[in-house]
Amino acid sequence: MSPPSAPAQDHRQTVDRLRDSYAAIPPGTPVRLAKRTSNLFRSRARRAAPGLDVSGLTGVLRIDPAARTADVQGMCTYEDLVIATLPFGLAPLVVPQLRTITVGGAVTGGGIESSSFRSGLVHEGITELDILTGAGDVVTATPDNGHADLYRGFPVSYGTLGYATRLRVRLEPVQPFVALRNVRFGSTAAVQQALADITAERAFDGEPVHYCDGVVFGPDEQYLVLGRQTAEPGPVSDYTGRQVYYRSLAQRPTDRLTIGDYLWRWDTDWFWCSRAFGVQHPLVRPLWPRRWRRSSVYSRLIALDQRIGLSDGIERLHGRPPAERVVQDIEVPVDRTAAFLDWFLDTVPIAPVWLCPVRQNPPPAGPDGMTAPDPAWPLYPMPVGRTFVNVGFWSMVPGVPGQPDGVTNRAIEKRVSALDGHKSLYSQAYYDRDEFDRLYGGEHYRQLKRRYDPQSRLLDLYDKAVRRQ
Repeated sequence: MSPPSAPAQDHRQTVDRLRDSYAAIPPGTPVRLAKRTSNLFRSRARRAAPGLDVSGLTGVLRIDPAARTADVQGMCTYEDLVIATLPFGLAPLVVPQLRTITVGGAVTGGGIESSSFRSGLVHEGITELDILTGAGDVVTATPDNGHADLYRGFPVSYGTLGYATRLRVRLEPVQPFVALRNVRFGSTAAVQQALADITAERAFDGEPVHYCDGVVFGPDEQYLVLGRQTAEPGPVSDYTGRQVYYRSLAQRPTDRLTIGDYLWRWDTDWFWCSRAFGVQHPLVRPLWPRRWRRSSVYSRLIALDQRIGLSDGIERLHGRPPAERVVQDIEVPVDRTAAFLDWFLDTVPIAPVWLCPVRQNPPPAGPDGMTAPDPAWPLYPMPVGRTFVNVGFWSMVPGVPGQPDGVTNRAIEKRVSALDGHKSLYSQAYYDRDEFDRLYGGEHYRQLKRRYDPQSRLLDLYDKAVRRQ
């Protein structure tokens, strides 16, 4: 085993301090984490109360190469975790695409990436968690112990049931390089069929596929990026400099990256969203420091804009209503992907959009080795073995005078629900309570809340996600 970067004794002391600070917060005072970065894009009410200090929970506790697991603290970023695992030729089953996403955040928020067509969502690769609950206790939750209900209900709870202080992450062997094929399709129906076939066969045109995601530029131009792990040496591309990764899909039918550069290929330009800051302009890019070409910098700029209202002020100067932020990830069954894309491309003036297939695997057994309950993950139910496709779109659309707040986001929610889909809750949501309960656990969630946060010290999920409290 590798030497821990955060000694076990220090970890216990940090957790004890966290628990004590939680107990010191007066009843009725809102509880939140005090952290510098966030990958949430949901406006919320400002809180004057100090947050819980989790600055000591950022380390990797242990790597076990034989068991292929890593024990990490809740605020450990995937960037730091990957730095620790790659020397062993290992990586987490699913590595979310932005460097500063934390392991605890990805589990409680539902992380996804190009290995999700074979490994599911992030939380499926977690074997146990220590959680500071709303009741102020730290409990260990596994698929088969007395807190199995919390193990299954913690994913997609967004901190409303508690905060992960330690997680055990499953790892898989990885090769040093990823060979890529950028395959163009001329219709949404064609890319839908390819996604279904690749997910079922884990291959395309006779070659194995280890990673699969894609980009839709328009109704007649879509690309799937098919990655194959390889140890074969050779030249590699570098998209951390002047080249912009997403543009390469239309320029290069094949490509090759180191495994590290592949995992963070989207981070340098925050997919394609860095263009909003001019970073992709050939005259600006050389002047923008390389260390600032990362998602965490862009997200802080967006947060600053929200605080000072610069974008809204510019719209008002031009006599226009504020633009509507449409920042969402949704999932629809694979056989309805074309229906959603056709509607979206015809209705919402945003392109490109991201595609990522995902399929939930059979879940771990429940207590005493019994079959896991259905749904296995009650706050984000997804039928085992059914392929879904995540569609991500992150931009703004013009405001419409006289229309209610979030008119485009509301239309997207209705369309996704009509297609038997879901959407992540890291951004704005507008569901009524009944629809929300149907989609996100309803009574399952209330039972967990009663057991693990009986005094309702933490926010309710609906209040946090929809009412933005």
